[in-house]
Amino acid sequence: MKKQLFTSESVTEGHPDKLCDYISDSILDACLKQDKNSRVAVETFASQNQIVIAGQITSLAKIDVEAIARKCIQDIGFDNENTDIDYRTCKVEQNITKQSPDIALGVNIGGAGDQGIMFGFACDETKNYMPYAIDMAHKLSKKLTEVRKNKTLTWLRPDGKTQVTVEYENQKPKRIDTILISTQHTEDVSLETIRQAIKEQVIFPVAKEYIDDNTKIYINPTGRFVIGGPLGDTGLTGRKIIVDTYGGYSRHGGGAFSGKDATKVDRSASYMARHIAKSIVANGYASKCEIQLSYAIGMKEPISIYVETFGTAKIEEQEILNKIIQKFDLTPEGIIKYLDLQKPIFTQTTNYGHFGKEDLPWEKIIQL
Repeated sequence: MKKQLFTSESVTEGHPDKLCDYISDSILDACLKQDKNSRVAVETFASQNQIVIAGQITSLAKIDVEAIARKCIQDIGFDNENTDIDYRTCKVEQNITKQSPDIALGVNIGGAGDQGIMFGFACDETKNYMPYAIDMAHKLSKKLTEVRKNKTLTWLRPDGKTQVTVEYENQKPKRIDTILISTQHTEDVSLETIRQAIKEQVIFPVAKEYIDDNTKIYINPTGRFVIGGPLGDTGLTGRKIIVDTYGGYSRHGGGAFSGKDATKVDRSASYMARHIAKSIVANGYASKCEIQLSYAIGMKEPISIYVETFGTAKIEEQEILNKIIQKFDLTPEGIIKYLDLQKPIFTQTTNYGHFGKEDLPWEKIIQL
């Protein structure tokens, strides 16, 4: 009997990096609403009571970038520059140009917008084919935001993190070993109240099934978390790539997603690889599956396709690879058309993971 511990983390939408992701994806969606052929690569930086937005947009859309940014900050719930950031008073700077004509040369003929490697993963540990630790961490983060926004816990502020350590027995999740939650709060609430309420309103409703008497629970271990958001730490688009994907349980190509339109294979090919891996597991060909795709800038077809099933395959991996090659058009244009990625759907992905959400097109399961 082999026992192992594996840990993944998630963050709430008020984490400064996620604030930046949300602004970048909202700008992308605003462009796509008016022009489905928009080329967007936008980065956001947040520090103290200031937002800086930079990047490239080539689009027929007419958008108010500053208004979008302020609305995002308001939606998250940031309204106090003394503890995080205030959507009403913060400074918003812009430095946006058009897409480089050198990059456009390749993209305009249907090629990839950059070189790179992308991974997709799925396993049978959960109903949504995600690794158990990251799935549970996301559920805790989402619940933390829910009880803040519905006023169940009125002293919560937007910034927060969750972390879950799962005990595996013979490669299967058995129990939760440790839960760690750090959440921003107002100054007038006691640590005892915070810890008791988070257990009762967040942890137990979400994770009770896998908690036992030996599960360790840590809540705000420093004892105080009043200063948060961009005042507590700088935020930057694309810095939570492991939170966005599989919590470290699978490999990652290194490319971030948010703020990029689907001609950027960092995003679209990662979504496609997830779709393929999930369908392989759901069809019973393997219990775990990881797909790697690689591309060269300006070239249509992927340079390589790699299948890894970690010894769980029910058929030969070469047969799985053949099914992928026969079934899917893995050119950037083919992926965009197949997954319908010219629609303004990307703000749905920003928080609590880009995978495992059943209503997203790359989460659909098909027969292979």
